[in-house]
Amino acid sequence: MSEISTNPGTLPAGPDIKPKLSRDDILMRGSMIVIALYLVATLVLPLYTMLSKSFSTYRMELSQYEFQVSDEAGQFDGTILSADTLNEQIGAFSGTELSTGSDGRLSVTELFPDFSFRSPVMYQIRNTSDTGRFLVGSTLQDNTDWVTLDSNQFRRVQLRPVQSRGLENFVNYFSTPALFNSIKNSLWISVISTIVTVTLAFWFAYALNRSCMRFKGVFRLIAMAPILVPSLLPGIALVYLFGNQGMIKELLFGASIYGPIGIVIGSVFFTFPHAFLIISTALAISDARLYEAAVSLRSTPWRTFWTVTVPGARYGLISAAFVVFNLVITDFGLPKVIGGQFNVLAVDIYKQVIGQQNFEMGAVVSVVLVIPAILAFAIDRMVQSKQVALLSARSVPYQPTPNRKADRFFLVYCCLIGLFIVGLLAVCQFAALIKFWPYDLSLSLKNYDFNKMDGGGWGSYINSIKLALLTAVIGTSVVFFGAYLVEKSNGFRTGRSIFQMFAMLPMAIPGMVLGLSYIFFFNSPSNPLNGIYGTMAILVICTVTHFYTVSHLTAVTALKQMDREFESVSASLKQPTMKLFARVTVPVCLPAVLDISIYLFVNAMTTVSAVVFLYSPKTTLASIAVLNMDDAGDIAPAAAMGMMIFYTNAAARIIHLIASKGVLGRTQAWRTR
Repeated sequence: MSEISTNPGTLPAGPDIKPKLSRDDILMRGSMIVIALYLVATLVLPLYTMLSKSFSTYRMELSQYEFQVSDEAGQFDGTILSADTLNEQIGAFSGTELSTGSDGRLSVTELFPDFSFRSPVMYQIRNTSDTGRFLVGSTLQDNTDWVTLDSNQFRRVQLRPVQSRGLENFVNYFSTPALFNSIKNSLWISVISTIVTVTLAFWFAYALNRSCMRFKGVFRLIAMAPILVPSLLPGIALVYLFGNQGMIKELLFGASIYGPIGIVIGSVFFTFPHAFLIISTALAISDARLYEAAVSLRSTPWRTFWTVTVPGARYGLISAAFVVFNLVITDFGLPKVIGGQFNVLAVDIYKQVIGQQNFEMGAVVSVVLVIPAILAFAIDRMVQSKQVALLSARSVPYQPTPNRKADRFFLVYCCLIGLFIVGLLAVCQFAALIKFWPYDLSLSLKNYDFNKMDGGGWGSYINSIKLALLTAVIGTSVVFFGAYLVEKSNGFRTGRSIFQMFAMLPMAIPGMVLGLSYIFFFNSPSNPLNGIYGTMAILVICTVTHFYTVSHLTAVTALKQMDREFESVSASLKQPTMKLFARVTVPVCLPAVLDISIYLFVNAMTTVSAVVFLYSPKTTLASIAVLNMDDAGDIAPAAAMGMMIFYTNAAARIIHLIASKGVLGRTQAWRTR
């Protein structure tokens, strides 16, 4: 019998009591696992498959082939020649030439310098192992039997590669100067675009938040316009402005817009609203007491700017810089339209996959592209985790004071930025309405007759609207419910952490990489999900997954504002969690739900990189039609389709605003009490 302590104030240790899981807890954990499995199947497994593909090498193993050559009478003397030995003797193929892709072929006649297809000489060829393969015309031979051929048949023999695993693809990539140069080009373009964009966006946001200039609302609307168009559109506008027959090409003083100059200008256009939003949020929050202290210490405005304003907005500036860097280095549409011979990583993936059908090298470039994207994302998250609150309970919100000289300066500056944004959109609309630039400038709607153009016709536009609507409805439902499960579940800390990690991963994966990984994963006949390949379903899944992270963060932010007492009260009243979710959580968080839906709709309309590998003839999209029409030389119709995307997104925004006002008026009345 164990001895009990004689101290009356001490009780023996009791057993650990684990709370019993309720039916609601089991339901929520099960639902979280289901959505986590969705992210595994649509993100983790495809990326793993793509990574495996990058290490999949194909090589011509000459030691696996043997030949016999007859005399001119067709008699064989029994001498066996190894393809490996023949190559060593005459040096027909180098080691680099023997390294190839999955579709590689090697003509055996190169091993016989005196070969002539008119010769009466006969040939025999066989595989020395079960892994050897060669083609006679279109007939595959994969056994070890001798195949006898005459000279005319022998010239049609092609050796096929053997699959193995290794770093050979990466070695070939980094030893190819043209491909390796794309890394330098991508980094250089991204850094320059980031510096220019963040600088311009900072002063624009500063003008709207720290001055008393007029027309702030108008300038905010103008600043957000580039979000509504695909990234290819500014490239088309720049071609009309500064191309070989551009309106104002003289302003470049002989330089070409096709290359780094065009990519940087276009990148500044389509990344500007992202940088502006982040920096504007950082500048909108400030403590007026700091500025009062600076005035009392007789600090100059310039010194106050560097010691108070910039440090207060530093986290926003850093976050904006990494967001812009990530957007530029992973963008495909703009460099494809206006990059010319200036290669970047995203375009290299497209060229390797679509142009050369070299999927293994496309996977290698994808891995290379993912590295800077993940690093930028990781640093951005680390910086955000160190951010501290700038406003305390005693803070006084900063209110700018009128300064006629400064206000006029900022008004002029914002007008110039607004002219840049509106000007590019106006040029695209002008290009879409003229008959034939620059020879016939009369107005016409013939460029909107998409059914006569290469690219998919009006069906592509309808498909894009279907994709956007399905993405908005399905994506919002999945994302918001998943965020609710993570934020409001009891216990299950490990599972919630894993789910959160999966939810954050899409933000770091470029669209081109995600699309290519879907080819490797879903196009495999052994995959039970192979049936969705080439359908609208895979486009919806890819788009929802690609834009999952921002939507998830928006939902989590809204849910964090709801006290967990709601769940406690619901449990005490013995009400099901799903009833609480439907009747309380969704109505309270409806503003965030509507924001997520319009975010997914707009991005589904404009996305190019994530879906460029996945569409079929029946599921072509408007953004892909812009790319295809531009490739075919139909630049004006491409501009017309791009403007249709812009007007559709603008209309969706207006409808969203009107609907939100009506719905929120009924569901959010409690906020004004």
